[in-house]
Amino acid sequence: MKVLVVGGGGREHALCWAIRRSPRVSEVVCAPGNGGIAQGARCVAVDQKDIDDLLRVVTAEKPDLTVVGPELPLSLGLVDAMQLRGLPVFGPTREAAMLETSKSYAKRFMQRHTIPTANYAVCETRLEAQQALEMFHLPVVIKADGLAAGKGVLICATKAEAEQAIADLFSGQLLGSAEKSVVIEEHLTGEELSFLVLSDGEHAAPLVPAQDHKRIGEGDTGPNTGGMGVYSTDNMLDGAMRAWILEHVAQKAIDGMAAEETPFVGVLYCGLMMTARGPMVLEFNARFGDPETQAILVRMESDLAEALEASVEGRLSDTEFRWKPGASACVVAASGGYPGSYESGKPIVGLEEAVQVPGVEVFHAGTKLEDGHFRTAGGRVLGVTATGANLEAALGSAYEAMGRISFEGMVFRRDIGRRAMKNSG
Repeated sequence: MKVLVVGGGGREHALCWAIRRSPRVSEVVCAPGNGGIAQGARCVAVDQKDIDDLLRVVTAEKPDLTVVGPELPLSLGLVDAMQLRGLPVFGPTREAAMLETSKSYAKRFMQRHTIPTANYAVCETRLEAQQALEMFHLPVVIKADGLAAGKGVLICATKAEAEQAIADLFSGQLLGSAEKSVVIEEHLTGEELSFLVLSDGEHAAPLVPAQDHKRIGEGDTGPNTGGMGVYSTDNMLDGAMRAWILEHVAQKAIDGMAAEETPFVGVLYCGLMMTARGPMVLEFNARFGDPETQAILVRMESDLAEALEASVEGRLSDTEFRWKPGASACVVAASGGYPGSYESGKPIVGLEEAVQVPGVEVFHAGTKLEDGHFRTAGGRVLGVTATGANLEAALGSAYEAMGRISFEGMVFRRDIGRRAMKNSG
């Protein structure tokens, strides 16, 4: 079986690594890939923003399965174009991916299908948004409707901040292009949780849960990022809560999409807030999370390629998932200045020493290989990931490995999973 993975970040490195472990897989190709991915997969150049270029690669490679990593090709309709040509592809259609690509669509969908989520208002003008603001208690959450690469969610403590956020979104000041609508939401408090399921359009099969750390700074301070670290443990969710979320959130979403004749095939990422009122959906993503994928897949003992193929072929209910007991953790090493502007091209040292730590895998998010040496080529550079008998052991290994790696300006959080350790201790 030949598998093509579309994308070039840490998530795609973890996908290539896990798919390659399948005894059925003879070759993994990644488009465009990165320096680290090239160590275990053949990388081919592609413009991820160009459907025709992506189709060119698929046609040339003739994979038995294509796995779409990032949201952009999904939003452009890559899956639709491949399905029209009868090509096997793992990922939702453009319309099904609207659960991620349009916040207003997702909120209205949840309301139609009684999926628990925060109270909200969808506003199509600045005036409408300012009037709707009066109905919400502070703090309030203002969201861009469309894809915003993690920069479209603003938590506003004062009315003035909220009005400024609304103005900046509608004017294009914040994201570079003007939003046609914004979503105002009540602010939820509690622990965040990432709950991912694979779906074949009918069945939802849960992966192990994870918790991401979005802020750049320790103690959850500073601006939001794509994710600075994540952990996954056996005891994050008890059996009853896991079953509740599966039934009342994930399966309900899959059933709702099927009922609306937009069956969802792929991975549905349910970003939850575990509130005093119960789990509430913060957002849906139509793809594997990053860096959640790194922490989840190192715990997977069953065959990922088989599960992805079963999703595409509509036989997910027959697929067995097996997980390594204990815990995993992924700590992200980022370029200095991220999530703002940063410099690239810095030499990375210590990678070979890092993977000598037992239980550690280093996934490359933003690297390039030049003259046999790795250099930085992104905001998030590496995801140092480890498994262990418990969270303390997994974090210990990840941080030991991180201590062996360096590049100029490298930043990482030293408190990934710390709150969970306090709570369990």
